Amino acid sequence: MINPFEIIETIDMIDKENLDIRTITMGISLKSCAGPDIDVVCDKIYEKITSYAHDLVKVGEDIESQFGIPIINKRISVTPIATLVDALDHPNTYKCVKIAKTLDKAAKACGVNFIGGYTALVHKGYTNGERILIDSIPEALASTELVCSSVNVGSTRAGINMDAVAQMGKIIKRAADLTKDTQGFACAKLVVFCNAVEDNPFMAGAFLGEGEGECVINVGVSGPGVVKCALEKVKGEDFGVVAETIKKTAFKITRMGQLVAMEASKRLKVPFGIVDLSLAPTPAVGDSVAYILEEMGLEQCGTHGTTAALALLNDAVKKGGVMASSSVGGLSGAFIPVSEDAGMIAAAKSGALTLEKLEAMTCVCSVGLDMIVIPGDTAAETISAIIADEAAIGMVNTKTTAVRVIPAPGAKVGDIVEFGGLLGTGPVMPVRGYSSAEFIHRGGRIPAPLQSLKN
Repeated sequence: MINPFEIIETIDMIDKENLDIRTITMGISLKSCAGPDIDVVCDKIYEKITSYAHDLVKVGEDIESQFGIPIINKRISVTPIATLVDALDHPNTYKCVKIAKTLDKAAKACGVNFIGGYTALVHKGYTNGERILIDSIPEALASTELVCSSVNVGSTRAGINMDAVAQMGKIIKRAADLTKDTQGFACAKLVVFCNAVEDNPFMAGAFLGEGEGECVINVGVSGPGVVKCALEKVKGEDFGVVAETIKKTAFKITRMGQLVAMEASKRLKVPFGIVDLSLAPTPAVGDSVAYILEEMGLEQCGTHGTTAALALLNDAVKKGGVMASSSVGGLSGAFIPVSEDAGMIAAAKSGALTLEKLEAMTCVCSVGLDMIVIPGDTAAETISAIIADEAAIGMVNTKTTAVRVIPAPGAKVGDIVEFGGLLGTGPVMPVRGYSSAEFIHRGGRIPAPLQSLKN
């Protein structure tokens, strides 16, 4: 039986505590579009995406209206495009960019916010198509608006492909240079993974994995503001009470995500995949993971104790969320994107939060170094070394880690870079001034750890 108090509680969570569904993401397989002729492939891609996703935005808006639940983004993820590039006759970067522009055109026709899947999975080595696609990423992102790209460079099973890591440092620099008029905005649409998951609904890293079906609906929830408000009611209580409060709150948030996912699946006549129960912050005041950590008793996010507080939060979110949905997946945890989180922005500006502290925090939460603006003159090898550090954390700890950094052209430490919307405001953070070039130029592969032999 529905309790009237629960209805009022949910209304308050939406109205006063920034509760929302961050995204409904439709995954579409493009395997059937593969072929030797680039023009035929592009036509098939456009037709397939628009036929499956033409009602996605409308259905999302209808659910918003009916249930009163804000759904911030409607998105599409597709099969890693490198798979299609391998099937082309004489593949080259021009043909890759043509596919990217087709994805962009299809996404605009459907009215979605982003389309992800301009992706290569190279954790153990390159195919010819993957090498070409990676080389095309800067131009592809610079010449499109809605296309997002990702590259998986490592896994617990395979180790870390250091050749790919070295290449990605250069790719990020090129992407920044090609979009210097927007302060390197292309880099905000590019993420480098270790242990990338196949059912992630969040951008920029969403793609439809090789093991997924023809079409699927995945939903990503949000709600840091709700968790913070819940913790305000248990001030001074011990950590057992804090963990229990977060668990109960995460349950309510995920329950709402499950409702939206099932409803979208039914209306679109597409199978339901997963609910990703990640706490995804926004630049809006009150919708911050950093504020949750500060509510636990830290003067400012980044001070000593931050990693422990984040570990508690991440674990409690997972424990609460898995009880609310039969299909939890994606990344599922707490995100710490600097430019997208009002508390993280403030902490970075004050100097309380450093790149090194963020790296420590990524050991215990979802994903990794996310939406971090660094000086425009940062060397490609330094960016590669940052990627290698994060990939090592993911590889050894059997978790997904990632890097999304923006070397903003012309920007120096202390400058503020404005991206707008969900991407927010990025204070330029310092990187270590010592060279990692010799380390990165070694190439080859960092071997997989012993965890890879679990069988």
